Amino acid sequence: MSEFVNSLLTEVKAKNPAEPEFHQAVQEVAESLEIVLERYPEYRKSKILERIIEPERVITFRVPWVDEQGEIHINKGFRIEMNSAIGPYKGGLRFHPSVNLGILKFLAFEQVFKNSLTTLPMGGGKGGSDFDPKGKSDLKIMRFCQAFMTELFRHIGPNTDVPAGDIGVGGREIGYLFGMYKKLRNEFTGVLTGKGLNWGGSLIRPEATGYGCVYFAAEMLKTKGETLEGKKCLVSGSGNVAQYTVEKLLQMGAKPVTLSDSNGYIYDEEGIDRKKLDFILELKNVRRGRISEYVEKYPNAVYTEVNPSLNYNPLWNHKADCAFPSATQNEINGNDAQNLVKNGVFLVSEGANMPTNIDGVNIFLDNKILYGPGKAANAGGVAVSGLEMAQNSMRFNWSREEVDSRLQMIMKDIHRNCFETAQSFGTPGNYVNGANIAGFLKVANAMMDQGVI
Repeated sequence: MSEFVNSLLTEVKAKNPAEPEFHQAVQEVAESLEIVLERYPEYRKSKILERIIEPERVITFRVPWVDEQGEIHINKGFRIEMNSAIGPYKGGLRFHPSVNLGILKFLAFEQVFKNSLTTLPMGGGKGGSDFDPKGKSDLKIMRFCQAFMTELFRHIGPNTDVPAGDIGVGGREIGYLFGMYKKLRNEFTGVLTGKGLNWGGSLIRPEATGYGCVYFAAEMLKTKGETLEGKKCLVSGSGNVAQYTVEKLLQMGAKPVTLSDSNGYIYDEEGIDRKKLDFILELKNVRRGRISEYVEKYPNAVYTEVNPSLNYNPLWNHKADCAFPSATQNEINGNDAQNLVKNGVFLVSEGANMPTNIDGVNIFLDNKILYGPGKAANAGGVAVSGLEMAQNSMRFNWSREEVDSRLQMIMKDIHRNCFETAQSFGTPGNYVNGANIAGFLKVANAMMDQGVI
C-alpha cells in the first residue's frame, strides 16, 4: 500500500471508527485511483477523492411504530446523501437487522461510482433501517413503512433524492412507502423507483440487476471469443437478483446449479431449469419460504446448512465455469476465491454489492480471471431505475422490449468504458481499475466545474 493510500485510510478510519465495510470500499477505490491522481495532480490538489469520501449529508432518525397487537416498536432510520455532482441522489433502501451507518456509507460510496458508470445523470445515496421484515405480516410492514416515510419524506423528492428498493425492500414495501409519501406531499411524482406497473413503475425493473449482471458477463466473455452457452454457473442468494440472474442464464444457454439463503444452499447437479426456477419464484416471492424446501420438491438436489465454524463457504467449492455472487457483501473471502480458481471458475460477475473482500479480489486479479466488480456488473438495477425516472418525467411507459434493449445497451457501454479505461491507464483486463477510474472521472470533472461546495 502506498504512502498516499495508507495516509488516506488512516484518516478515514480515525474519522469513521468501527465501520469496516466503509473502510474496505474506500481502500479498493483509493488503490485504483493512485495512477489517476499521479497523472492528474489537480484532482489531488482539489482533494476530490477526500470530498467524495465524506457524505454531503447523513440523516438519522427514530422510527416508532405500533403493531396490530398495540405493542410499540422503535427502529433506526437512515439516509446517506453521498454525492450529487452529476444528478439527484439515487440509491436503495435496505431493511435488515444488520443495517448500520457503516454499511450504508459503504453502499452509498459504491453507488456514486456505479451511477456514474450508467451514463445517466444520477448522484449516489443509500438508506434503510434495522427493521427486519422477515416473517412479519403485511400489516406490520405497512405500519413500519408508513412510520419510516413520515420522516424520510422531508429529505427526498424527484429532483433531490430518489430512493429505490434493496435487501428487504421489494414491491410491497415500495408500495407502502410511496402511498405515504403521496399522502404527506399531496403530489404524484416519481420519487421512488421499483413502483408497481400500474402506478408509475417500469417493465424489466425487478429483473434488471440480474439481467444486467449476466449481460456484463457475456460482454466479458466476448473479449475471449466465448459465450455463456453450456457454462456451469454458481449463483448465491435467492432473492430478486439471484432469481433473474438464473432466468437470464437459462435464456443464454448456461446451466445454473446453486442458490442460497441465510440458512444454507442447494446444489442441483442436473441444473436449475425453467420449471425449477418457477418453483423458486413461488417459494420465495409468494410463500416466502426457505431454500431448503427445494430438496423436498427435487430430492436429487443436495441442501447444505450454513456452518459458521467454517472459514469458507462450501457453495463456492464446486467445479464450475462462472460464479455470480448475488447475496450480500463479503460473502467471498480469500479461501472462497482460492476454491473458485482451483475448481476451474474463470469468470466472476458480481450481482451483490461488494460481495468479495479485498483478499478475494486480489486473488481474482492475480489469477487474471474475468472479474466484474459489483459497481459495474450489477449497475443494471439502478440503470433501469434511471429509465423509470425518465418515463415518469415524460408520463410515458416504454415496452418491455424497449427497456430491455436500453438495459443491454447500457451494460455494453459500461463494459466498454471499464475495458477501455483499464487499458488507457496501463492495466488491461483489470475491470476493478476500469470501473473505479471511469466512475471517478465523470464525478471528479463535475466537482471541479462546480467549485468547492
